[in-house]
Amino acid sequence: MILVLGDSLSAAYGIALDKGWVALLQARLSAAGYPHRVVNASVSGETTAGGLARLPALLARHKPQWVLVELGGNDGLRGLPLTQLRDNLRRIVALSRTAGARPVLFEMRIPSNYGPDYAEGFRASFATVARETATPLVPFFLAAIATDPTAFQEDGIHPTAGAQAAMLDAVWATLQPLLER
Repeated sequence: MILVLGDSLSAAYGIALDKGWVALLQARLSAAGYPHRVVNASVSGETTAGGLARLPALLARHKPQWVLVELGGNDGLRGLPLTQLRDNLRRIVALSRTAGARPVLFEMRIPSNYGPDYAEGFRASFATVARETATPLVPFFLAAIATDPTAFQEDGIHPTAGAQAAMLDAVWATLQPLLER
């Protein structure tokens, strides 16, 4: 079982849930003959602290093999101190492992209008935690669509249904080799 712990980007904000990248992941796994079931525990607006608070109950209920951690964007948009972001991510990784699950972190980015130092420190936080904890890292999964305004809903933040396959491809490039092991 694969648990997706994410924010609005994984909760399919503004589009039909069955059009989101998480639903597309389940379809791809099934079509390729993988036995994994995907549980989407993503919540729009979720932060690393919120995900961390919800994680113990999710781990107990679902007993996942994998925990895909797509969190942090809302922390950055709120200007959370980067030390707190990294601490929360480390704790999510540790809790997942203690429960017998293998975590996978997603690199997140924020707009540069938060200042280049904060934006770069934010981006680097994910690779830092991944390296420190020996956790696989999905490179920024919006990279393929980030500069295409037509890939986003009117808010300019949330991807359209048409962009979800590209997001899944970015996740799949990291996840699929892990599932093969």
